[in-house]
Amino acid sequence: MNRPPIPEDLRRFVLTSVPSVPFLEALLLLRANPGQAWSSDMLARRLYTSERTACGLLEELCRSGMAARLGDPEPGAEMGAPASRYRYAPASAALRERIDGLADLYARHLVDVTNLIHSTLDRKAQQFADAFRLRKDP
Repeated sequence: MNRPPIPEDLRRFVLTSVPSVPFLEALLLLRANPGQAWSSDMLARRLYTSERTACGLLEELCRSGMAARLGDPEPGAEMGAPASRYRYAPASAALRERIDGLADLYARHLVDVTNLIHSTLDRKAQQFADAFRLRKDP
């Protein structure tokens, strides 16, 4: 039985904005609990990974505009250290809708989405094609 292909907008989003399966899993975990303030320790336990890896994922989610830092750095942390808590906070309604679409797609086609994330050839080809795409001025 043939499965429908991943919609082009979600395919492009995965290829340009989702660097790894752990990143996606962290994003979807935060999305599933939008009111929850997450520490790297909490996320590490839920994703069965190291706290350092979880902290990196949370920081990357913030840089991507998908999460936000809350509060002050942990006590005793150096200046510039990451905040101790994070929450789901897409930077725009359009990004929130794209993430919602991806969450639905991932729930129904986990293997296809995972394969797409792992397909570095597709990712490199998409980035190359995007470099030549004409963009309209705002």
